[in-house]
Amino acid sequence: MIFTKEIVFPSQGFTDIINITDMVADLIKQSTVTEGLVTLSVPGSTAGITTIEYESGLIKDLKKAFEKLAPEKSSYAHDDAWGDGNGFSHVRAALLGASRSFPVNKGRVLLGTWQQIVLIDFDNRPRERRIAVQVMGE
Repeated sequence: MIFTKEIVFPSQGFTDIINITDMVADLIKQSTVTEGLVTLSVPGSTAGITTIEYESGLIKDLKKAFEKLAPEKSSYAHDDAWGDGNGFSHVRAALLGASRSFPVNKGRVLLGTWQQIVLIDFDNRPRERRIAVQVMGE
């Protein structure tokens, strides 16, 4: 069985880290898949998906790390070409990646005790984000 849905929610940009674990769990329940795989993909090139321990200290640490890797105020050829000022967001998103897959067992996504699934919106403005969620299995 393959079950596909989309989740949609607002984000603030500028490395906004949003815990989507519960949204994913709800879609797995809706799918009725008990054993399989859930794949998440964010369309676009200025956001990514990963897992973290979703707590305030680590959120600050992760934002600081991305600022070191691809500083917002640096010069980017993308900004020169398009004039939209979000070259840093494209670089950060490319480093993180736009999709992730996780095993589903007994109708639940298999994550570690302190592990949550997050979307990170790197763009330089608030926007509505969409994530394609596909649950496959039996």
